[in-house]
Amino acid sequence: MSSAVPEDVGVVGGGRMGAGIAQVFAVAGARVSVVEGDAAAADAARERIRAGLDRAAERGKLEVSAGEVLDRIAIITDPADLPRAAGLVVEAVPERAEVKIEVLTAAERAVGEDTVLATNTSSLSIAELSAALSRPERFLGMHFFNPVPASRLVEVVTGPDTGTAARDAVLDWVGALHKTAVTVRDSPGFATSRLGVLLGLEAIRMLEEGVADAESIDTAMELGYRHPMGPLRSTDLVGLDVRLAIADYLHGTLGERFSPPQLLRDKVARGELGRKAGQGFHRWE
Repeated sequence: MSSAVPEDVGVVGGGRMGAGIAQVFAVAGARVSVVEGDAAAADAARERIRAGLDRAAERGKLEVSAGEVLDRIAIITDPADLPRAAGLVVEAVPERAEVKIEVLTAAERAVGEDTVLATNTSSLSIAELSAALSRPERFLGMHFFNPVPASRLVEVVTGPDTGTAARDAVLDWVGALHKTAVTVRDSPGFATSRLGVLLGLEAIRMLEEGVADAESIDTAMELGYRHPMGPLRSTDLVGLDVRLAIADYLHGTLGERFSPPQLLRDKVARGELGRKAGQGFHRWE
């Protein structure tokens, strides 16, 4: 197995997930270019990455200074400025197919023929996204988990046209990040979202029906089934709006068992989106 990540990596989208992806590749030694939409978003992305590196330094997880790692990261506002020699570009924009297709096609135009393109989608069809690309054999899913620096898992999703060279390279790079890869074929929700969302939706229905309060439901799964985090707390971490979007997609593709509870819709409508809003199924400080 290769012991190194690509020298140059691109990340399109500098939100919570994109910032975390940029951080782990930069910590592993890559030069990372993060694409954001404008100067204000670029500044916010840099601060997000800086804060993540500071937390890692406080926990003793960095072998060099946070500043040295941050120096490996450039924030740009145009996908055309991605390094042509990038070994990998990961898209980490919101879960809307049309948005992902727009940034993926722009990234493909900017980089070389050997660059691997990856989407961080947690549920969207790899085949649908790859249909817009000129080199679908160099495209696949790299589903990271939040928070990216602490999570040990990357779900590698192969589409119908994904080549073995791209897949094997990504598996090597995941290993170089000191994470574990599971490989699944393209299917709605893949493995992790399909199971995780189903559990989360049932927990929300239990709360809606008054079976137990949120703390009790989460504690039951944490202590009874050794889950590191209960399904409602996990939904808060992912974001209720994100979970609702995934549930709506899976409802349309896999049927009624993924129908979102009204409580979830109501909370999203009220802006109770989880940790990022300070309130979801739990209160966050």
